[in-house]
Parts: sequence; structure tokens; C-alpha cells
Amino acid sequence: MIIHLAVFTWVDGVGETHVEELTTALQEMAAELPMLRAYHCGASLGLRPGADFGVVAVVDDAAALEAYLGSPGHRAVYDRLLGRMIAERQAVQIPFGSAGGVL
Repeated sequence: MIIHLAVFTWVDGVGETHVEELTTALQEMAAELPMLRAYHCGASLGLRPGADFGVVAVVDDAAALEAYLGSPGHRAVYDRLLGRMIAERQAVQIPFGSAGGVL
């Protein structure tokens, strides 16, 4: 499995209402995408310096990740909300499972 982690820093003017709308849209999108094994998103708690918002998506493999990122639902949320909110984005994909982790 693969964990896809994306973090975002917002442009000036993004407020709590925008973030709530985005969070709801992403959660609704994720519920419709069968390639997602797990999905979570939300605003940073601000406990340490860093990004404003994060998304964690767990998928089976690289093909599932591409299907998620290229899905019409993902594109629609980006086009309607996320794209205009982003000042900076970073992402990483890491293996999840037997190697590299302890739960």
C-alpha cells in the first residue's frame, strides 16, 4: 500500500469558512472513490510550525493513486475550491505496510 500525504499553505484571505467548505467537499469526494482505502483531511492544529491543511490518502498501488488524483471528483474539488486557495503545496508518497513502519 501507499500513503499519499499532501500539505497546503493558503494564500492570504482564506478563512475558516473556506476551509470548512473544502473539508466537506473533500470528504464527500473521498466517499465516492472506491480506490481509496482510507482518507483523512483537515486544518492543521497549529501545534508546530508548518502547513495550514493536510490530506492523507491510502491506496493499494501507484495505479490507484493515479486513478484518485486523476478522477473527475478530485479535479472538480481542485477547480472549484482548492486551486484558488493554495499558496504552496508539498506532497510525498511512502510505502505503508510491512517495511518502514511500526503501528
